[in-house]
Amino acid sequence: MDSVKDMWNLVCEHIKKSLGDVIFDIWIKPLEILSFDGLRAEIGAGEFVKKIVEQQFGAEIKEAFKTVTGLDVEITFIDPKAAEKARQKDPALQPQSGLSIEQNTFETFVVGSSNRFAHAAAQAVAAAPGAAYNPLFIYGDSGLGKTHLLCAISNEIKKKKPDADIIFTKGEDFVNLVIGGINLGKNRMDEIHEKYRNCDVLLVDDIQFIAGKRSTQEEFFHTFNALTQDGKQIVLTSDRSPKDIDVLDDRLRNRFEWGLIADIQAPDIETRMAIIQRKANTLGLELPDDVVQFVAEKIKSNIRQLEGAVKKINALVNIEGAAINVMMAHSAIKDIMNDSRPVAFVVNKIISETSRTFGVLQSDIISKKKDAKTAKARQVAIYIVRTMTDLTQKEISEYFGGRDRTTILYSVEAITAELEKDSALQKTIDIIMKNVRDA
Repeated sequence: MDSVKDMWNLVCEHIKKSLGDVIFDIWIKPLEILSFDGLRAEIGAGEFVKKIVEQQFGAEIKEAFKTVTGLDVEITFIDPKAAEKARQKDPALQPQSGLSIEQNTFETFVVGSSNRFAHAAAQAVAAAPGAAYNPLFIYGDSGLGKTHLLCAISNEIKKKKPDADIIFTKGEDFVNLVIGGINLGKNRMDEIHEKYRNCDVLLVDDIQFIAGKRSTQEEFFHTFNALTQDGKQIVLTSDRSPKDIDVLDDRLRNRFEWGLIADIQAPDIETRMAIIQRKANTLGLELPDDVVQFVAEKIKSNIRQLEGAVKKINALVNIEGAAINVMMAHSAIKDIMNDSRPVAFVVNKIISETSRTFGVLQSDIISKKKDAKTAKARQVAIYIVRTMTDLTQKEISEYFGGRDRTTILYSVEAITAELEKDSALQKTIDIIMKNVRDA
């Protein structure tokens, strides 16, 4: 086992198989592994989550640990404040998202023509929360720096006002929070209202995840109103502009457009080269100019992939003693350039992204349900699977409830015909495919 985090990921896989996707996403996914010494595991969980998880899912978690490690592990839960202290002591125990808020500042953000406007807007908000642009809505493809700017805003405000009440959350986590609150009743929802409607700054990454979730949108609508009426700052990020977020309530769409909308585009080659050089400097790695240019020319649309390439080169140098040249850089990035993920993973991700975009359940897409909304989502998912994989019609049918091959063919032909006259659908499909590739 390479690390505690790797072990926890395997444990989570077993728990997910046992409990199913929905329960796992609500109760287990928000948990964090803090420490593991072979006999004891500490898991970070909020008080209300702790009670439910211990009572309802303790046996499944313990069994998953035993399956992965072969040991009877003693499991304890501690509160989020203790979890934060643990992360500060051991950087390897950062949340599974890989987000390191402290390192993402305005100073470490590489500015170029593709992101200069969004960067300036974020700086203005950090300098005068609630007074500059409210809300600030930043959108762009995955891996272009949106989360970095959210972190930078948080760090800058904290620097000037350490006691500021800043909430940094993800759209998906907010959905799970609301679902959990509804399940636990009025008292828990009152706690959520108290926390979210009285903070000084609310930062939400990937707000598009609330689209199609009626109760969550209702909750966010009232949270948005309460904060803006009190002059509190809201910053949102998304993979698309408000007008392009499908199944989003119009009243929320209008509010997202109240303030300033700033987009981030793929970086130009000069910016990409600067990002590579900065990442190399942080690792103490000296890269020749031709290697920097080679990597920048090959990886054009994702900053995380650029940074990943530099890390891979650094690893080859430190572990194998490899000489840094263009040939070595080509070897380092070939895995990044090629999609070598299992087909099942890609198909499941396509179904997941399609269900989220159209606001239907994943289980409904592969079921026999025939309402118009579900049928359309199913056809789109089938079309994308056919486009992104080499699966045959028969193989695709197995992923969609065993439908006959004529149904698969009809779905592909129907969407193909519709795309000729519906540019909005084409854009929706492009976004889904982009998210699947970046996953």
